[in-house]
Amino acid sequence: MARSLKIPLFAEVSDHYRQMIERSMIERIYHEDELILDYDDQSTDVLFILSGKVRVLYRSPMGREVILADLGADDFFGELSAIDNAGRSANVTALQRSEIISLPRAQFMEVATAVPAVAEQLLTTLVGRIRALDQRFSEMSVMKTNERLYAELLRLSQPRRGAAAERIISPPPFHHHLAGRIGCRREVVSRELSQLMKEGIIVKTKGGLVLADVELLKERVAAALD
Repeated sequence: MARSLKIPLFAEVSDHYRQMIERSMIERIYHEDELILDYDDQSTDVLFILSGKVRVLYRSPMGREVILADLGADDFFGELSAIDNAGRSANVTALQRSEIISLPRAQFMEVATAVPAVAEQLLTTLVGRIRALDQRFSEMSVMKTNERLYAELLRLSQPRRGAAAERIISPPPFHHHLAGRIGCRREVVSRELSQLMKEGIIVKTKGGLVLADVELLKERVAAALD
């Protein structure tokens, strides 16, 4: 199968553009903890994840790092630098062995501006990311640390099989990763999780972190945003 056929963004391009993409793509394997992009890199390629998982980090002028997103198969990143031809605004590191395809800016922009289906998918992705950042900015502005933790636990969780009223984060998240997501120290996260466990709102199991009282967490988040 042609590599471009594995990339959802290019599912509807013509043979002409597909051949151009195929000629321009470079495929590479990144291993766990390997740096893919760094802050202020001047590269402008767009990168597509065929398999694996990567983490996107933002670093403030004061050096604080905040986890923006974890991306997996079928996701792409680096599109901002391709669009505005500016340096990279985030750090991207492989969380596990990842198969990545890069496409130069010129070819990406040619397809994105010539194929309506590609442009629409690109805009939809950008809007989704902006909405997610807006939500997190709002939380940082109006929520206390413990309330931001409640919101992040809900975001990271998935329905728990066999328990309709519960959700689970599996594998259980590292405390310093949670801290990086909500902009606080690891010790604060550890203290707040211990309190939630005392209240019976979350339960730590071998398979993950169980949100036993999802509705209460949602109520606390909603109250914080009122």
